[in-house]
Amino acid sequence: MPDSYAELSPETIGAAARHDVKKRLGAAVHRHKPVSPAGLTERLFTWLFTGLVYPQIWEDPDIDIEAMGLTPDMDQDTRIVAIASGGCNALSYVTAAPVRVTAIDLNPAHVALVRLKREGARRLPSWDHFHRFFGEGDSRENLADYRRFLRPCLDDTSRAWWDKRPFGFRRRISLFSRGFYRHGLLGYFIGWAHLAARVYGVSFRELLEAPTQDGQRRFFDRKLAPLFEKKTIKWLTTRHSTLYGLGIPPAQYEALAGGREMRIVLRERLERLTCAFPLSENYFAWQAFGRRYEPNGARPLYLKRENFAVLQARAGRVEVLNASYTDHLREAPEESFDRYVLLDAQDWMTDAQLNDLWSEITRTARKGARVIFRTAAEPTLLPGRVSDEILARWDYRADESLAFTARDRSSIYGGFHLYVLKD
Repeated sequence: MPDSYAELSPETIGAAARHDVKKRLGAAVHRHKPVSPAGLTERLFTWLFTGLVYPQIWEDPDIDIEAMGLTPDMDQDTRIVAIASGGCNALSYVTAAPVRVTAIDLNPAHVALVRLKREGARRLPSWDHFHRFFGEGDSRENLADYRRFLRPCLDDTSRAWWDKRPFGFRRRISLFSRGFYRHGLLGYFIGWAHLAARVYGVSFRELLEAPTQDGQRRFFDRKLAPLFEKKTIKWLTTRHSTLYGLGIPPAQYEALAGGREMRIVLRERLERLTCAFPLSENYFAWQAFGRRYEPNGARPLYLKRENFAVLQARAGRVEVLNASYTDHLREAPEESFDRYVLLDAQDWMTDAQLNDLWSEITRTARKGARVIFRTAAEPTLLPGRVSDEILARWDYRADESLAFTARDRSSIYGGFHLYVLKD
């Protein structure tokens, strides 16, 4: 977001930010004329995506860290540029290695969230305070901690975002006193999914109490798999807008389906989330089925008690920007970054946008640079779309990518992909 916004009122900042993000998202998402049916659905997605979408990032930072080769003894000048989303990735990276992370997002809500998390790591007096705020997000004590420790340290733009009262109601920061992970577009989507499951007599409590993976499998086979044969579920999964709550734009819907019925694809992904990992090890499953983290159980690296001291020491190494990823690279010098984290953003892109992005990645990549990303479909999407001249500079690690895909606990993506710059 432009620095000049800092001198504006909260209301003016909000209007300017919404205009800015709609313009940038429109460039990324819009493919059709506004008056066409496809154009209308694209613009509905853009409108929904201007607010908080991901309270928690839905990519597995443990897999990212291994794929990027981050270690405690690596060079402190190692620089990562990552799409920010909910920020669990950027903050987890610095717990694993003394790297510098530039976290970038088009969405000002995500920028405000990651800046709040960063300041929480730096300013809150203990892990108990930090975890109550960001791990639980469900206590009025968090509001007192915000006023005392965090609000004075936030930049003007982020402070205005959290202090704003949408539609004249409660301040946004109050989300952390009433179940933060139940909010945001993804949180609401999961809530509606729970409601739909209850209509069909399914309660996820039985799953969360399952003592073994065999129990998880039995729950899926008996309770969840049959839902995908219901007429209403079949119809809903044919609608692009149904998946907007997952942050899936119209263009990515087709990639996710891959020519198959969407209900079959979603059934497979849900089966993996439910059954592939013990619930005690998979905080993504807890967020999906419990709408919280397991008490005293699995959680992202940045929320673990044993990592809090190093997170406090390194949180200042995380820079958070409201910007376009490609534009940021365009302004950077040659050979300035070591690692690139693209999440699933390339699924949204045209061929021209992909070539522009990879041209800047290649120009700014240092020796040994690595790029990681995920796709809704299983194969990498780059061959045939990014020029052969650019791709010839990169080595696609196909076997490693398949292995990382199999171990990604979030389970919702078809593929994880690793590219390494050739010598």
